[in-house]
Amino acid sequence: MSLFSPTTWPFDIQHLPKGACLVGGSVRDELLNRKATYLDLDFVLPTAAIKTASDIASAYDAGFVVLDKERHIARVVFEQVTVDFAQQQGDSIETDLQRRDFTVNAIAYNPHTQTFIDPLQGKADIASKTLRMVSYHNLADDPLRLMRAYRQAAQLGFIVETSTQTAIAQLAPALQTVSVERIRSELDALLTVPNAHPQLSAIWQVQLLTFCLPSFTESSVEQIAAIDEALTAFQKALPDYAQSLSQWYQPVPTGVSRSWIKAAKLSCLLSQEPKVANTELTQLKYSRAETQAICTLLKANPYINLLSQRPLTRAEQFFLFKTAGAHFPAVSLLAKAKGAMLKALRPLIQQFLDPDSTLAHAPTLITGDQLMKILELKPGPAIGKLLTAVEQAQAEGKIETTENAIAWLKTHHST
Repeated sequence: MSLFSPTTWPFDIQHLPKGACLVGGSVRDELLNRKATYLDLDFVLPTAAIKTASDIASAYDAGFVVLDKERHIARVVFEQVTVDFAQQQGDSIETDLQRRDFTVNAIAYNPHTQTFIDPLQGKADIASKTLRMVSYHNLADDPLRLMRAYRQAAQLGFIVETSTQTAIAQLAPALQTVSVERIRSELDALLTVPNAHPQLSAIWQVQLLTFCLPSFTESSVEQIAAIDEALTAFQKALPDYAQSLSQWYQPVPTGVSRSWIKAAKLSCLLSQEPKVANTELTQLKYSRAETQAICTLLKANPYINLLSQRPLTRAEQFFLFKTAGAHFPAVSLLAKAKGAMLKALRPLIQQFLDPDSTLAHAPTLITGDQLMKILELKPGPAIGKLLTAVEQAQAEGKIETTENAIAWLKTHHST
């Protein structure tokens, strides 16, 4: 059923005053026939927005919170629907719509009269798949809208209209005044959209993120496009594995966007030097877990580059898995994007997916303390050299157990 039908809402239309209108993204998405499992509805009311929200929450035993007392905005939370109520700004709904970011988001629907209010021709822009600013002033008023333009265009499959792109280019320096958390959120959302590289290219052309991602170049966009192609190849050849690439190695907090796909793409926007990338990610306030994951991908670059040229030796595979650890899925995606053949990647993927693989999940055969006790050695550089030698022997398949390692060490040390 249509979202424009009040029977789909979690409350009765009689609770709304006659001038109440459904506005924003929910109107746009319904016109585009985009459905969501969880609904976010936004209403603009001519008066008493907070009281109306409170009354509805009380009538339906729903959650209620005042979001902005001065601007008269409140939220009611139902089991599968969140509804925001805002008081109209200006003398009319048309005036209120003039304050919005893009014309496709400036369409209102009055459920009482079953009519659309579309003073900025947003429906026409939806039909032509065009994202157009309402005004230059509105973009300048909230510079995050500069990023939001490209994110929404990617999600909707729209193009950003020429004069809007010109305005964004002129206003680009203003993005530096926005908190990095808000910028990061928009970037993350953009990186999770398949085939969003045209919008990333537009962002690079207007130099929107140069201040926080100085290594972001046209080549970065090409690499991200190659990742989308690699994902398509995995979806055809290894569909179950491809599905796992949209996941993460640990539980993800609600509202946080993390996946191996996004991590691989984000790594392309950063310095390829892990220490520098770590600084860039820290400045953007990425979590420690995600920062460590992406720096791990960069450390695996030598093996990724080798894979794009030839299959790896057993020892090289061992050290690839040791470097990548749980982050191997993103490494494999990057390797395919850089030209690695599926016939070279498939056995590595099979090893990684096998929890009993002593190659992909190689145990530590001996520790420094054990080594000193067995060989009666004192701490020093020699210990590190011996442990490295053990690991190399393990990589080459010469030893597989602690007993093997001890026997090999005694022979190796004695010589």
